[in-house]
Amino acid sequence: MNNSSLCCTYETPLLDAYLPPVLFSEFVLGLMGNGLALCMFFFHRDSWKPNSIYLAHLALADSLVLFCLPFRADYYRRGKHWVYGDAFCRVLLFLLAANRAAGIFFLTAVAVDRYLKIVHPLNRINQMGLRYALWVSVGLWALIIAMTVYLLADKHFYYLNNHTQCESFNICFGSNSRFTWHNVFYVIQFFVPTFIVIYCSTCITWQLKGKTIDKHGKIRRAVRFVLAVALVFIICFFPSNISRISMYVLKLWYNECQYFSDANDAFKTTVCFTYFNSVLNPVVYYFSSPAVSGSLRKIYMRMLGQKIEE
Repeated sequence: MNNSSLCCTYETPLLDAYLPPVLFSEFVLGLMGNGLALCMFFFHRDSWKPNSIYLAHLALADSLVLFCLPFRADYYRRGKHWVYGDAFCRVLLFLLAANRAAGIFFLTAVAVDRYLKIVHPLNRINQMGLRYALWVSVGLWALIIAMTVYLLADKHFYYLNNHTQCESFNICFGSNSRFTWHNVFYVIQFFVPTFIVIYCSTCITWQLKGKTIDKHGKIRRAVRFVLAVALVFIICFFPSNISRISMYVLKLWYNECQYFSDANDAFKTTVCFTYFNSVLNPVVYYFSSPAVSGSLRKIYMRMLGQKIEE
């Protein structure tokens, strides 16, 4: 136990062996997918819609997360030893937390946007243009930064066997308001948006049942899109949240570090699935609209040197 902060530190040889290749693979795959998406959004878009604005911000958030992954992979490759200094440790943990929240919030925004257009097509919000979507995006970023900026204020170093660990999620005992908020926000930022996405999915699916004719397949595409968002939520964020909650349950019975070693390994492993969100989001873009999927196909065919058919 780190006596100064009452936090547990562990040697994790298994994590040090398999997390670096996992993180680096996520970096490579995410870089390819999001590079293609950003190219499509900023160079191959004929027109912009509110949904496109949210997706572009989502791709930007994913790109910032990808910037952090090589450093995180190197950290585990060195046996959880951070060599890049205190300032960069704070910045990296802040970027990971902020952009993890941004990934969740903007996925939720595109699901709500699709819900309003399908279930409430006459709502006045649907008549608002790109300026409204930009203000929503700015508001979401302001909320995200306000809820995660505290990570820049504290030192996140823990020491074990001449290794300096850079961690924002440790098993700590005693009272610390910032540490408590960090854990509470991690859980809230998943379950509240998940409830919203499930509600949107249910309502859109119910709307589809009431439509006997869907000539252009718009509602069916909307259902596939929102279901893709829900699938990303479940695959990427559900395991780590369950793992984090289980740690709180264990703390009801135990207050010694030796009882949390396996739970710590499980959480650090499932956190890597949250970065996989950056790999899967380009799939969400593909299902978002025919214009986006068409643009992605054209870029892909150009990369392969194939003829593009109109």
